[in-house]
Amino acid sequence: MTNLSFICLSFDQLSLRQLYDVLALRTDVFIVEQNCPFHDTDGKDFVAHHCLGYDSEGDLVAYTRLFDADLSFEGYVSIGRVATARKVRGQGLGQELLRFSLQKCVELYSPKPIKIGAQKYLLKFYESFGFVSTGHDYLEDGIPHAIMIRP
Repeated sequence: MTNLSFICLSFDQLSLRQLYDVLALRTDVFIVEQNCPFHDTDGKDFVAHHCLGYDSEGDLVAYTRLFDADLSFEGYVSIGRVATARKVRGQGLGQELLRFSLQKCVELYSPKPIKIGAQKYLLKFYESFGFVSTGHDYLEDGIPHAIMIRP
């Protein structure tokens, strides 16, 4: 099992190397692996907090971005771009990443309901953290998603 060390930074706190690592990981996971050409740099990174998980070799292997209420979903805090590198999948690091991200949401934005757009194949994963599907399903870039809320 790989041990991760996490940090959470605003956009302006990211070093150029950290930003490069973030964009490379997101490209690997969301564009290359999912064979889904889309514009990942959507302008929202500037207002997000970025959770970065590094392995013992110093590689970025886990990532999320966090939004305060009303920045992604009206009335809700949000977590997005949840990604783990292929080389560490199946080791429970996604759970570590989400636990850290939920903790940071509380620290940064106070306890508020969280709304996400989850890829449907991950519903059980998010349900294990208290998220509940709203029944609003949609296709994003050809991938089935569901809106989920954690009260």
